[in-house]
Amino acid sequence: MVVHDLLLEIGVEEIPARFMPGGLKQLQEKAAKLFREHRLIYDNILTFGTPRRLILLVKDLAGEQQGKEEKIRGPARQVAFDAEGNPTRAALGFAGKLGLGVEALNIEKTAKGEHLFAVKKIAGKKTAIVLTEVLPALIKSLTFPKNMFWGENKIRFPRPIRWFLCLYGKETIPFVYGGLKAGNQTQGHRFLSPGPLVVTDPAHYFSAVEEAGVLIDPERRRQIISEKVRAAAAKQGLQAQIEPALLAEVTFLVEKPAVLLCSFPEEYLQLPREVLVTTMQNHQRYFPVEDLQGQIGPFFIVVSNNGAAPEKIVRNGNERVLKARLADARFFYTEDLKDSLASKVEKLKRILFHEELGSLYAKTGRLAAVCKFLAERLDLSAADKKAVLRAAYLCKADLATGMVGEFPELQGNMGREYALHAGESEAVATAIGEHYQPRFAGDRLPGTKPGILLALADKADHLAAFFALGIRPTGSQDPYALRRQCLGLLQILWEHDLPLGFGELLGHAFSHLQEKNESLQKLPPEKLLTQTKEFAWQRLRYLFQEKGAEHDLIEAVLQIPSERIALLWQRVEFLQENRQNENLALAAAAYVRVANLARQARPGVELAADLLREKGEKELYRQYSLTQKRVAAGAAVNDWQEMLTALAALKKPLDAFFEKIMVMDKDEKIRNNRLAFLMAIKNLYLQLADLSKITFPA
Repeated sequence: MVVHDLLLEIGVEEIPARFMPGGLKQLQEKAAKLFREHRLIYDNILTFGTPRRLILLVKDLAGEQQGKEEKIRGPARQVAFDAEGNPTRAALGFAGKLGLGVEALNIEKTAKGEHLFAVKKIAGKKTAIVLTEVLPALIKSLTFPKNMFWGENKIRFPRPIRWFLCLYGKETIPFVYGGLKAGNQTQGHRFLSPGPLVVTDPAHYFSAVEEAGVLIDPERRRQIISEKVRAAAAKQGLQAQIEPALLAEVTFLVEKPAVLLCSFPEEYLQLPREVLVTTMQNHQRYFPVEDLQGQIGPFFIVVSNNGAAPEKIVRNGNERVLKARLADARFFYTEDLKDSLASKVEKLKRILFHEELGSLYAKTGRLAAVCKFLAERLDLSAADKKAVLRAAYLCKADLATGMVGEFPELQGNMGREYALHAGESEAVATAIGEHYQPRFAGDRLPGTKPGILLALADKADHLAAFFALGIRPTGSQDPYALRRQCLGLLQILWEHDLPLGFGELLGHAFSHLQEKNESLQKLPPEKLLTQTKEFAWQRLRYLFQEKGAEHDLIEAVLQIPSERIALLWQRVEFLQENRQNENLALAAAAYVRVANLARQARPGVELAADLLREKGEKELYRQYSLTQKRVAAGAAVNDWQEMLTALAALKKPLDAFFEKIMVMDKDEKIRNNRLAFLMAIKNLYLQLADLSKITFPA
């Protein structure tokens, strides 16, 4: 079979860097799906990209679609044949229409009786023809966080599309999308080699664009940037601070990186490190530079897309921009230090947290209340309790400062700096700085006890507040960052193994919220807790899956009443390690049988041991009591193996019970008591997991 490589290039105005990784992933996945649906056979699909182009390379794509067979239903058997079994005009017409003889037809049973069926073989179309339909659909299917609508046809894309290059081997695929016709031309680097390039085939494309100053492989650009940035710093005996997120972003800001070491006046080193780093990284996309001892120096490294420009001009321009930003930062820093951090707390009364939730000052009051509960619940020392309550009072005060007003991403960090400057203790200042952590995926967690408690209180109050208002994330929209706040809260509870349930924490957050807000006092806290837990457990599923846990085991564990995150994870790990354990299969079989009948138990009916009169149920009760003690002892020390062994041993007496005892007795009192007994046994199993969720090989 003839095969060729397919190359598609979508040429655009510069797309925001943060859109590119997801866009390229979509391009690869959706292309694979469309090609499968259209029976286009290939060896591999690769994607590449720069700010000005998204590139799809399909290796060894077959020259035509794979053929298929289509089963076509014809007339009913009694219509197709007469009494002697001879084909009627209906059968002959059906066969003739398909170009077949009657002997090629089959008779098959259907829901509507027996019918004639024919199998028609459909040959595949030429790949070049199919691509003219598939590729426009592929481009249209791509989605991005934000889009522009442009052109007469109102095409949706993050930036206007300027050209399409599409080659199947040496053949141009002239599909049309958005008023643009695909051809065999691309564009070189905007500054190094502007103008069109004619491409003869996919292999020629890669060499042609590189000669024109474009490095299309993101991984290669990332590596080159990292190496050049490190080399530029090392040449001066320094080391570059390369933040992975910034490196990933800069990779998609340039098509051919040019690296330049620049400097700024040493007087700005008096600013806190976070201010310098944030200004360079977040605002200017520069890489900060340190000495070998880790002290930040008056240098930075810029990665430019314009290697053709004179270095002096590039350096002077970037140094001028950074100097202006640092001058602004120094002004705000100096002004903020004129008053203590505590003096700014009163200003929080004039800053709205949410129109239905009041001011940030009101929020700090709720944080203090939750922190007080946590300090007592977790038995903090007097010093730590004092520190966390002081930190709760001060933690939002930096939101009233000029520095955070100009650089919002410094909230918490500036609070720590201003607290130390005002003479607050190290514990208080550190807790203020930690209480926003983790700020993003992979960020470090708070590490001090006051910081941990304040971070939990802040996130719990945030979740409780917006769930009480009925605000939930929808699709990709999460304006109040509820997913991130929830993930952070779960990670803190998990990683620090706090002896605290999710519901207990959120329950207190809801109660303090309702205490201060009359409009929220009529809301049922149990319903709010259930909704919040459902939301949180979706995030917890994600966290556990990220750790490599299997879906059915996660579901088995998340059905149980326990809400202590670290212990839930320990159960998941245990089940994963013991999936092949015979005791797990025995316990699961017993549980499923018990749970099926226990569904009929009447709410509120408790087990009465004196109503167990038959020998079989008395024996089961004796075994149940022994198992209950073993399970309780195992649970007390988190000995999941002991719990499983005990629960598995209960299968034999359960089988004997079901063999000898009629659960659904005619006497309602006896029947309800036996169902209550089964419910008690079910709850005993649920101390480990809902074993009915676990899948076992047939």
